[in-house]
Amino acid sequence: MILLPAVDILEGKAVRLARGEFDQRTVYDADPLDAARRWVEGGAHSLHVVDLDGARSGAPVNLEHVRRITAGVPVPVQVGGGLRTIESVREAISAGAARVLLGTAAYQDIDFLDEAVAEFEDRVVVSVDVRGGRVAAAGWTEQTDIPLEVVIEHLNARGIRRFVYSSIDRDGMLQGPDLDGARRVAESVRGTYTYSGGVSSLDDLRALVELRQVNLSGVIVGKALYEGRFTVGEAQAVLAGH
Repeated sequence: MILLPAVDILEGKAVRLARGEFDQRTVYDADPLDAARRWVEGGAHSLHVVDLDGARSGAPVNLEHVRRITAGVPVPVQVGGGLRTIESVREAISAGAARVLLGTAAYQDIDFLDEAVAEFEDRVVVSVDVRGGRVAAAGWTEQTDIPLEVVIEHLNARGIRRFVYSSIDRDGMLQGPDLDGARRVAESVRGTYTYSGGVSSLDDLRALVELRQVNLSGVIVGKALYEGRFTVGEAQAVLAGH
């Protein structure tokens, strides 16, 4: 299992939101590249970059920052936020993304999903963003009544083998991970998934490790790193079972 430090970009800055609410933001770096370099210099082997402006507007806004990050760090960068057309996915790949993270459009536009998978195969990752056990859409601003298992089954049938599970209720709250949700996803996914939401301590990471889910491949952490709850190196040692 690996650690993926999060670099969330809003209005050109590296921020963290609370429960995905755009009006509950904390700015940590005026330049997202500074955050990316800090995590990589600390030992991160991969980064999770989200264009929050793009997620809100439905089209990428911060691809220039993505280019600067991918050019400025020597590790793979997973990029999401506003990727809802095949053209935007191609732009993200051209900007240096090792993997592209799709959300809303992946389960609302079958043709788009199929085209993305046909062209980019396992570089396509789908984020299943959940609030209260149901999937949220449109950059977390719209709530559906669809259970996460239904969405995962549908996506598995379309050839998706890489997922991110985001617990919106926990995101940015430092209140611990959604272990029950992580188990539910593990039971549903044919492939691998990365967990995101609520991690506040090394004990939280240990709890995820102790789930012993072989398809849980990584953990995305943002606020706890920015606030110095632990270092990248300490987190990676826990996730590696040391």
